Parts: sequence; C-alpha cells; structure tokens
Amino acid sequence: MKKFTVIILVTLSILTWGKLQAQVKVTGHISAEVIEALNAMETAQLNFGRFAPQFGGGQLILTPQGALMSTGSIIISSSTHNAASFYVTGESGVIFSITLPSGPISMTNMQSSKTMSVINWTSDPQQGLGIILPEGGAQVVLVGATLVTGSIYDNPVGVYTGTYPITFSYN
Repeated sequence: MKKFTVIILVTLSILTWGKLQAQVKVTGHISAEVIEALNAMETAQLNFGRFAPQFGGGQLILTPQGALMSTGSIIISSSTHNAASFYVTGESGVIFSITLPSGPISMTNMQSSKTMSVINWTSDPQQGLGIILPEGGAQVVLVGATLVTGSIYDNPVGVYTGTYPITFSYN
C-alpha cells in the first residue's frame, strides 16, 4: 500500500508539474535616467571679412579653422575674418551630432537688396558624425563655408548680412 501511495504521489507530482509551468508570474523592473539638456551658444559669428570682388567675382572659402582663400577676381582686404564658433554643453559621455545647412543661404545688402550665397558648409568636428561630449560636458564646434559673389556690379559696396540654421542633437 505504501508503494502504491508513493507511486500515486510521484505520478501526480509529475502530472501537475507541467501544469504549474504553463503560467509563470514574475516582476519586471523599469528605469529611466534624466540627463542634462543639450545647449549651444554662438560665441563667434561667421565673418568673411572685407574684400573687393572686382569685375569677375568669385568665391571666398573660409575653413572651420579660420583660413581664408579666394578664387576668381576677388581681392581680400587685411581685415578681420573668422569661422563661426559654437559652445555646446550637455551630459558628458553622451553622443551628439551636428546638422549644417544643406543648401545655399542668402546674405543681403540692406541698402541695395542685392544678395550673395553661402554654400559648402563645413564644421570641425564634422557634421553627421557622432561626437562624444568629453569629460565636463562641453565641446567647441567651428563652422566654415564658401561665399559666392558676383562682380562689383552684381554685389555693390555695402555690408551683407544673413542668418543660417545649425542643429545640435543627441543621438
């Protein structure tokens, strides 16, 4: 009888074991971390300086490192020029990216309404790459571009100004 009882108990245990495993309830965990917001501030404006386009016009190429070169009939003055500079802050160790204008941006002479185009935007560090914010959570981003100008008749004497979008975003 004892053997029979043990066999029944073992059989019931085996049969109920599969049923007990058909449904399992466990506790899952949830977490989130709020990080410092990404901020950016322009610390230097993009400035192609002073120049004379002469009769043929051309291009002024300003690198993110601040080097200025000309093509065509442009004569560069000895005035100050500089690449744009942005101070980006956020959570150190987090990756962010840069998005520069994808097309031409116009600069306008407020006196004559004549325009020039700014093209071929570049940055250091390069746009599109994931940049890791270093220890301290701050990164300087330098921006350069190419200014396309016509002749002195197309682009008369005066100050030309404009604005452009630049986006910094966490990846």
